[in-house]
Order: sequence, then C-alpha cells, then structure tokens
Amino acid sequence: MITYALTPESAAQLCADIARVPPDGPLAVGDPRIMDYLAAVSRRLLDPALVRRHPELAPLGFFLRPAETRQILRGLETPGAVRVPQGLVFHIPPANVDTVFVYSWALSALTGNRNIVRLSPRSGPAATAAIEVLADALVDAHPAVAQTQRVVSYGRSDEITAALSAACDLRVIWGGDEAVRQIRRHPLTPHARDLTFPDRSSFTVISTSVWHNASDAVRDRVARDFANDAYWFDQAACSSPRTVFWLTPPEPADPTTSAPGMGAATTDTTTATADTAAATGMGAAAADTAAAAAAAAAVKDDFTRRLAAAVTSGDWTVDPAMAVEQRVSTYGLAAAALADNLQFSGTAVASYDLPADLPPAAALPRRWLGLGVFAHCVLASLDDLVPVVTRKDQTMTHFGLTEPQLRGFAEAVAGRGVDRIVPIGSALAFAATWDGIHLPSAFSRLVTIQAGAKTVGGGV
Repeated sequence: MITYALTPESAAQLCADIARVPPDGPLAVGDPRIMDYLAAVSRRLLDPALVRRHPELAPLGFFLRPAETRQILRGLETPGAVRVPQGLVFHIPPANVDTVFVYSWALSALTGNRNIVRLSPRSGPAATAAIEVLADALVDAHPAVAQTQRVVSYGRSDEITAALSAACDLRVIWGGDEAVRQIRRHPLTPHARDLTFPDRSSFTVISTSVWHNASDAVRDRVARDFANDAYWFDQAACSSPRTVFWLTPPEPADPTTSAPGMGAATTDTTTATADTAAATGMGAAAADTAAAAAAAAAVKDDFTRRLAAAVTSGDWTVDPAMAVEQRVSTYGLAAAALADNLQFSGTAVASYDLPADLPPAAALPRRWLGLGVFAHCVLASLDDLVPVVTRKDQTMTHFGLTEPQLRGFAEAVAGRGVDRIVPIGSALAFAATWDGIHLPSAFSRLVTIQAGAKTVGGGV
C-alpha cells in the first residue's frame, strides 16, 4: 500500500497495477473489504498509548468507527439510483495538517474508489504515525485493499504529477492557491475533474454580554476550546481562527456592575466612559457606543488572559522561532497601520485590535501570521460582519449566539463565504461535508434507473 521515493518509471507501473481488477472483484460503495479495514484502522488510532503521543489522531479514530461510516453510507442512499465509485482518485493533501490525507482517502475508499495519495516529504510526526497505523492494519486486511489503495511520497516532480493526473478520474487538491494553480497545469482526461480546497481563513464571534455573564468555569472552558481550535497544527489549518469579533450592541452600561472574575476594571472603565461623555457633551448614542467598546475591551482582556493560561498549561508550546514570528508579524502590521494596541502574553498569545479608522474588510488578517496571533474587532451586530465576509472565509466559530442569529447570518451572507458555523471547540472537527462540499457524494457517481415506459425522445 505504501510506496516511498516514487520515480517516473515506478509511477507508470503503479498506474498499471492499480488498474487491475482486485481479488474477489472490483470495489463497490460501502465495500465490506474496505469497511473492515477502516474499522481496524479506527481501533488502532484509538489505542491509548498512541493517543497520548498524538492526541490529534483520536478524532480521526472516532471518525472511522463503523457506526460513523455506516451513517455516512446511509446519507448516500438515493431512490431510483445506484451509487457507484468515480474510479481512480488522486489525492494531493497539504503538508501543514498531518491528518487531512487520511480523511480524504478514507471517504474516497468508503465509496469504492481506487486511490493514490501523494504524501509530502515535509509531513510531520502525526502523519508518520498514521502511516504506521495504516501499514499495521494492512497485515490482516483483504488483499484487495493493498492493491487498490496506495500512499506514495515524492519531491517536486512535474513528470510524476502529470502521469498520475493523466491516469485519474478525480483529482483532489488540498493546499494553497499557488499549489492549486501549479497542479492544475497538468491536464486531466476529458471526463475527469478537479476537486480543490485552496487557501481559506476562519474567525470567531463571541457575544460580549454572554461572556460577561458567564461563570469562571464556562469562560475557562471556552478559552481551552478556543486553544484547541487554534493551536493544533500551529494555527495553520484553514479552519483555525485568526480574528475574534466581539458582538457588542450599543446599550447604556450600568456603571455599578462588573463581570464576575473581571474585578473593578470593568466598573472603572464604564464609569470613566460615562464621566467623559458628561464632560464633553457627548450624545447619548455616542456614549452608548463608547460604553459598548469599553465593555468589549474588558472582556477581550479577560478572554486573552484565560487563553494564555490555557495554552501554557496545555499540550502546546510556542518555540522561540515561532515567538519571533509573532513579533515580526504583529509589529509589521502596526508599521503598516493595520494593527492597534499590540499586547503580548509571554509567547503564548499576541493580540491586537483592528484599526477603528479602517473597515474590517481592509484590515482582516487572512494569511498566516504565526502561532498565537489574533486580531480583535468590536461589532454592533452580525449585520456589520456580512460585508466583511469573502469567499476565502471558511469556518465561523461562535459562543453566545442563538440559532436564529446564526441562520440569519448564513442567509445574509448568501454563499459569498463561510461554509461552516460551529461552536468554539469544533473548528478542527472534520466532517463528511467540508468547504460546502459533501465529499462522499463528490467521490461517487449516481446511475439513475428508470424502468417501465420508454422515454420519449432521445438522450446524449
């Protein structure tokens, strides 16, 4: 199943070998030979010793459990049609998220495809551990699995990529925009097509009032969940948040009230805002807006403090090189007038505010700035976020928002961006529907069947 150092000559042989009919016949959607193998892989991924070394493999193990794969197959059932495989699928996963290649391959194998997965030589330790699991489970698998499922590794080679592209029925490209463009230079056969997952970015929306009223235990949990979303894979996953929007509708603030666990700072800030409004003759609406901004600043500081504590006490470390990257990125943004109020919590968190004099759409960070770098912005309503969203935005995580609010936002965005809206803590939870695409459907084809009366006319 696993071939390293693929050459142009061995690539041609690989394509010939994988095209042969496997023992006991071709694969089908939900083939028992593949189902048994995925179940064996799942058991090994959930081994406690492996999970301790690579916690990021545990969700993959749960995803491949028989109960989960059967549920995915039930979702493919279509009256009046038969679901069949696409054929040969060529997967090109990214190097910066170690587990993506397994999800992509597993869903394609589940739908009966022959698969070639190109694993980058730059893949990390978790990818190596996953490969070891796949190889170990292969020992007891049906021979058809080894013949039809191949993982290969090679450096940059247009010749090999071109050969595998020419042989496939579906090419799946995960990676940056430039990687997608470069790979697309290699033609497919006329019937084949590409499924691309280019650069995306993600953000979080938190209700200031709900955070303000939450208990210490809830706030600590949300901070830990946010760290899980952001710090695995060095915040390089497309679904990892880079900006936190604080939903803070303008309203009169009560200067006698402070959020639990935030002490007198909130009270002092709110009182100062009210005093300033009175002294300057600021209008009521402007004063309410200023009070909302002060409240958002207080909860932002509380959130950042709890996030830094979660990171330093958790499974993540920000090494010196990454800490330098934090400084270089944030100071560079400040020099370009794209960042205000820079704050560093040791090496765990670097936070800054989007400039008030720039629209968020102009200043929103959509490129990787280094592990632990987060922009913050105050919004009066979700309506203010709608024009900010672009096709590059993938996942919106949230805390304190209602389902009607979330549905209304999704309808207002109307497909211009944001394909996933999930609670904080679920950003990295892979699902069969990703980037708005139901992968099992994309990895298969429908043969429609009509019995009985003849169809009037003809077809092509």
